[in-house]
Amino acid sequence: MNAIILPLILTLYFGLLLAIAYWSSRNATSHSFFTGDKKSPWYLVAFGMIGTSLSGVTFVSVPGAVSLNAWHYYQLVLGFFVGYFVVAFVLLPIYYKHQLSSIYRYLELRLGIHAYQWGAAYFILSRTLGATVRLYLVINVLQLFVFEPIGIQFWQATFIIILMILAYTLKGGVKTIVWTDTLQTFFMLLALVVCIITLQQKMELSWAHIWQNIQQEGLTQIGAWNPSKADYFWKHFIGGAFITIAMTGLDQEMMQKNISVKTLKGAQKNMIVFSFTLLIVNALFLFLGSILYYFAKQNGLEFAPDDLFPKIIQNYLPAGVFVIFIIGLISALFPSVDGAITALTASFCIDIIGFERKNLPEEKRLKIKRIVHISFAVLFTLLVFLFKWYDDKSIVNLIFLIASYTYGPLLGLFAFGILTKKHAPSWAIPIIVIAAPVFCYVLSKNSDLIWKGYEFGNEMLVINGLLTFVLLYVSSLTAAKISSHESTVVR
Repeated sequence: MNAIILPLILTLYFGLLLAIAYWSSRNATSHSFFTGDKKSPWYLVAFGMIGTSLSGVTFVSVPGAVSLNAWHYYQLVLGFFVGYFVVAFVLLPIYYKHQLSSIYRYLELRLGIHAYQWGAAYFILSRTLGATVRLYLVINVLQLFVFEPIGIQFWQATFIIILMILAYTLKGGVKTIVWTDTLQTFFMLLALVVCIITLQQKMELSWAHIWQNIQQEGLTQIGAWNPSKADYFWKHFIGGAFITIAMTGLDQEMMQKNISVKTLKGAQKNMIVFSFTLLIVNALFLFLGSILYYFAKQNGLEFAPDDLFPKIIQNYLPAGVFVIFIIGLISALFPSVDGAITALTASFCIDIIGFERKNLPEEKRLKIKRIVHISFAVLFTLLVFLFKWYDDKSIVNLIFLIASYTYGPLLGLFAFGILTKKHAPSWAIPIIVIAAPVFCYVLSKNSDLIWKGYEFGNEMLVINGLLTFVLLYVSSLTAAKISSHESTVVR
């Protein structure tokens, strides 16, 4: 039955996305592609950002990780919550004040062209790698459950998914993404709730009994208090706050929808509502993970963490629930890729090509935008094939590691620009933004020299950003002294 129903569901789902894209992209221009004409309703942005924040990997991995680390992930979530307030009341006012289409233009206005170019380049690198890794991992799941039963090979499945995403994002851009992400977030949350309720009915236990049992199993413990471990509470909490500041507030993909809201007040309202909603949604994912682990233990089942959710849903619950699970998984996949490819197109056109500095006719802008958009789709496809060719999870982990380091220089650049009035010499900026992540990588590989058995966690982002900030500050002081000395000599 799945061999017929699941591809049909995928086709209907895509048809719905295409219809929304057609409706939302009427009379679309290059400006509306990048900014949504500043008409995005704040409440739709807030709801749709849930799907963007929770990728397909999160959809499967967060519930699965409960079997290993209980609710330790929620320490990060609490940090995220704090970080969203910084984004709302520190970063968004800056973006609206300067009426930015690309947030990295702020670096040019404040620190010069080199800071601008390197900031945009780090975003393009990080988002390209991160989005394609997520795409690769979720296509593997869809290949197993949807495409393989009907004889479609992996490379064909990749082309199908990429073409689907390209078809509904090519014209409308941000304006389309706001609406499609809203729809996809709804389906993802529907799958989450249906799976929780169905498991409760399958176990024939009341909610009170389920909660009592998972507590006795130690599956709801939030705090981890060993300072040498990567999941130590304060590492997760502080790291989570800075992850949000860097990977949401300094990320063009996450910010492009926020700055498409008409007013600053509306954008801030969106961010605050979203932050509270995410607390609830992540708690539900962790609660689902606790139930899945308890169900597996009661039935003598053993699965790898990432297999726990799909295997139990597929083999032990009604077929209709598994279909809903696949819809939820697809809904978690698409927002993490469609937003990335749109944001990368916007950043490349504005930051690298220079749409805002060149007086190009609208017809030429649209042509260039289409070429860039399609080029990123081709790049995504090639990278997915590369990951499949190596078929080595250590490469995936390395890509995530590299991507996490790229936000440190962004954090340092923006912090230096916002918190100081100094100017670093332009020649020093490329050296600093390369040296800081390299030093942090070497530091992480020699953590035993700091503290025997010490494991770096999310604090590495903070160290990376702080080091970038300090080096920028020192270089600005050195440049000021040299300038002062030269002025004295001339006199």
